Amino acid sequence: MLFYQKINKQSSPKKLNITLSSARQNNFMGYYIAPRFLDKLAVHITKNFLKLPGVRVPVILGIHGRKGEGKTFQCQLVFEKMGIEVTNISGGELESPDAGDPARLIRLRYRETAELIKVRGKMCVLMINDLDAGAGRFDEGTQYTVNTQLVNATLMNIADNPTDVQLPGSYDSTPLHRVPIIVTGNDFSTLYAPLIRDGRMEKFYWEPNRDDKVGIVKGIFEADGLSQKEVEQLVDTFVNQSIDFFSALRSRIYDEQIRNYIHQVGFERVSLSIVNSVEGPPEFKKPDFRLSHLIESGNFLVGEQKRVENSHLVDDYNRLNRGRNSQSTQPAAVTPINQPSSNGATQEAKTNGFQKQEASSTHLSLDTQAQIRQLLSQGYKISIEHVDERRFRTGAWQTCVHSHIDAESDAISNLESTLTEYSGEYVRLVGIDPKAKRRVVETIIQRPNGKN
Repeated sequence: MLFYQKINKQSSPKKLNITLSSARQNNFMGYYIAPRFLDKLAVHITKNFLKLPGVRVPVILGIHGRKGEGKTFQCQLVFEKMGIEVTNISGGELESPDAGDPARLIRLRYRETAELIKVRGKMCVLMINDLDAGAGRFDEGTQYTVNTQLVNATLMNIADNPTDVQLPGSYDSTPLHRVPIIVTGNDFSTLYAPLIRDGRMEKFYWEPNRDDKVGIVKGIFEADGLSQKEVEQLVDTFVNQSIDFFSALRSRIYDEQIRNYIHQVGFERVSLSIVNSVEGPPEFKKPDFRLSHLIESGNFLVGEQKRVENSHLVDDYNRLNRGRNSQSTQPAAVTPINQPSSNGATQEAKTNGFQKQEASSTHLSLDTQAQIRQLLSQGYKISIEHVDERRFRTGAWQTCVHSHIDAESDAISNLESTLTEYSGEYVRLVGIDPKAKRRVVETIIQRPNGKN
C-alpha cells in the first residue's frame, strides 16, 4: 500500500522500484511504521550489538510522549520487521509487597534475555512498558518506596555495567551479552534524574506528524475500504486526537450490530449463545464505514472525553476537605526581591527547561500571584513542594498539599501557609498539565535564609 505517492503508469522502472521499496519499508503486515520511529529504534538496537572503538553507547532508549500515540505498538511492529525477540516487563510489575522483588525481576529478565541472544543467535531486547507509572513520582499521591529506589538504582547499574548483571545472593564472573533496553512512558521528568541522564538513557520524544497519523489510520481502516482522501479528511476532522482514538472509533462502529444481536437472542441467552454454543460464535456483516458515519461516531467519543475533563468531582471533594482542615492567610503584596550572586549578577536556575524565579519574602510577590493566575487560566493545576538544604542537592522534594489545586484562592492560601511553615527551606511552585500528566513549570519562590 502506498501512502505518500501515487504511482503513474508511465513512471520509469527505476523510479517505480524506489517507490515500492520505500512503501515496503513503511508498511509491515498491513500496518504503517513511521520512518522516524523505525530509524531511531533500529539504530539504537543495532548500535548496541556493535563494538565501536572508543564509543560509549547508551543501553537504554526511552521513548516518551503523549498517551495513546502508539509507542508500544510501533515498537512491536519494528521488532517483528527486524526479527527481534522481546522480553517484556510491565510498569505494574515494578512494585511489590516484598522489598527487592521488582529489582530482582529486572535483573532476572535481563539475564534471561542475554541467554536468549547466546542460544538463539539473534537480536533480543528487554522492554519495560510505562516505566514512569511504575517507578516515577507524579505528585503527593505517589509514594516513593524502597522498591522505587531499587528499580531506579538497578537500571542505573545495568546501564553502567551491561555485561555484569548479577542476581542477589549469587555471583557469576562470566560476562553477559549486552542487551538493549527499550522503555516507554508519558513523562520521564517524574523519574530519578541520574537515571535519565545522557550516557545512560537516550531519549526519543514520539509525536506523530500528520503524515504519520494518516499512514497509521490508513492501516487501521485498511480492510474497510476507506480511500486515501477519506482517511486524510478523518484525521483532519479530529486533528487533536491521539492514535488510539481512531482504534476506539473503529471498534465503536460494531456496537450497533452487537446491540441488535443482543436484542435478537435476548439478554438471558447471550452467554449461552456465545460461550457455549453448538453453532459457533455469531458472525456479523461489514458495518457502515462511510466517512459521515465515522465522523458522527467520532464526535460522540469527543463529547464523552469533554464530560470527563469537565467533571472535576474529585477536586471538588478534596477542596471541601481542605476547607475543613486548613487555615487561610491573607496574602500581602510585597515587592519581589532578586537575590544577587557574589559577582553582582542576578542568578537564575532552571529545572526541566523552565526558569526559576527567586524570592526570600514569606509572602507572595505580585509576580508569583500573576504566575498562579496565568497557570490556572491555561487549564493547568498547581502543586507546592518544599525541601531542606541537605536534600536539595539530591532533588528529594516533598509535596505540601494533598491534591492538585485548581482555584486561585486555594493556591494563594496554601502557598502562604507553606512559606510560613517552611521559612527555612526551599519552596517551589509546580504547574501540572492534567491531560498530559506532566509538569509544565517548576519555579523556586523561596530559598533558605535568602541565600542563592
